[in-house]
This record gives sequence, C-alpha cells and structure tokens, in this order.
Amino acid sequence: MPDGSIVVVGGSGFVGRHVVARLVDDGWRVIVPTRRRGNARELFLLPTVEVVEADVHRPGVVAGLAQNASAVVNLVGILNETRGETFADAHVGLAKSVVEACRAAGVRRLLHMSSLHADPSGPSRYLRSKAEAEAAVAGSGLDWTIFQASVIFGRGDSFLNMFAQILPFAPVVALPRADAKFQPVYVGDVAECFARALTLEETVGERYPLCGPRVYTLRELIRYVGELTGAVRPVIGLPRALGTLQALVLEHLPGMPMSRDNLASMERDSVCGCDFPAVFGIEPQALELVAPTYLGPAAIRSRFDEYRLRGGR
Repeated sequence: MPDGSIVVVGGSGFVGRHVVARLVDDGWRVIVPTRRRGNARELFLLPTVEVVEADVHRPGVVAGLAQNASAVVNLVGILNETRGETFADAHVGLAKSVVEACRAAGVRRLLHMSSLHADPSGPSRYLRSKAEAEAAVAGSGLDWTIFQASVIFGRGDSFLNMFAQILPFAPVVALPRADAKFQPVYVGDVAECFARALTLEETVGERYPLCGPRVYTLRELIRYVGELTGAVRPVIGLPRALGTLQALVLEHLPGMPMSRDNLASMERDSVCGCDFPAVFGIEPQALELVAPTYLGPAAIRSRFDEYRLRGGR
C-alpha cells in the first residue's frame, strides 16, 4: 500500500466518486471531505476511504485533513451559479484555499480539475473563473498538474442523463447551438489519468486536455440518447435571440437545465484538437461502448453493485 493518504476535495461528486474508487484500487488511503456524509454513501462501501463531514471553504479545514498527506486532489466545480455558490467561490476562492492548505500542511503534490478552453477572456463566466483558478494553481510553486476536460460522460453523469430524462416527455427538442461540437470523455479514463499522474513525475507542471476519440454535435448526441432510450425526437435549432430567451427561462427552473452562461460557454466548441495525452498510456473509450451500459434497456444494475465488488462485499 502507498505511504500516506490522498485528500480528494469534491470526492463525493460524479467525477470524484470515480477518482476515489480508482485511488482505492491502487491501495491509497483516501480522505473525502463533504458537507453532508449522506452525499457520499457510495463511498462508504470502499475500503481505505474516510468520509469526513466538513466545509472545505472554512479556513484551516483542508490543511487539517492534509496533514501527512501525499497529495491533494481538487475536483470541485459547478456548471451554474446559485445564490449560495458563485463561480468565484467554487472555482477561484476554493482553488486558492487549497493551494494555501497544501502549503500549510507541507504537501507538495496537487492535482487540479479545470475545463477545456478555460480562458481569462473566455465568452462565459464559467470559463473565465476556471482560467483564474488555473492561474492560482500554476503560480503556487507546488508540484501541480492541471486537467482540462471536455464534457465528461459515464454512469451518473449530468449531461447525457439529463437528455434521457427529458426526451420521453418532449415531442420535439428545440434548443440553441444545436450544432455546437463536443468531444465527450469517459469518466473512467479521467479517473485513470488522475491516478497515474500521482506516480508520473513528468506530469508535474503540465496541463492536459482530455477528450474522447470522437467529435459530435449537440444534435447528434441528443439523437443518440434518443436511440438508446427509445425516444428519438426531432431537434430544432433556435436562433440566438430565442435561444437566449429559452436559457433565461430554463435557468429559473429546478435543477437549472440550461443557463445563459452555459450558452455562452458553447460559443467555443468543446473539442481538444489533439490526441489523448500519450504519457498516461490510455486509449480513451468510445461513447458508444459505454453509454448503453447506463442508458440502454439493459442498464439495470445498480451503481452500488460496482462499489460492493470493489469493496469485496
């Protein structure tokens, strides 16, 4: 078993659960802070995982958990702002707090999740805040690695699953930027990169864009989800003005399925334009091999089954 522990901030989220499980496979002891332990129920089944109820935004919390740790992983990210949580808090403020926590605890290694096309002059607040967080990490003096992922898919994702829930009740799908391009990457491949980076010294001080093997338009992705779920619907692209109005309405609905800031982010295609980073030795999995396992008719196995298998229970 590796010496020390890994603190995974954001470990109870979609990507976090996969990263934590992958670290457990390597024998790491993993500490996962979360505001509510109930949010991390699936992780209770994994050996060598300690779920701690804590607010990582409070001063000193991460530093306390990181004492004697080998590394800290920051996966926290939000797609939309709310009254209680802004991009400045979730992305920039927390990234700076994690950097300070690493310094205070004497932890050199920091892995940070960013976003593809994070840019201080980007078209959305989301992309600009991600760029500001990257700058804080890159300027920290720590042994950092930054991952810039396209949209991430897998069991429990909030992207393909959202369309799977909507399509059965929508005779027609009307949305803006229907021809926006995405290069979805499998969450298991993302988790593998995080795990391998911990033992690859050449990844220190590097940024890695992460994308899958194929580019799709939003229209193509929605149609594919429809084919898997038996709810194929025509997709109508909306002009900019109507699309902005639609996003304004949707951002006030429960769950905020779309916002004007999401729409602004889609002005830049979420495409890498390069091969998957060779340093990790991974052949990224195709969407068509994975999506049917959790969206198709045969997707009947509970997510808990996988964690029970990993935990030997």
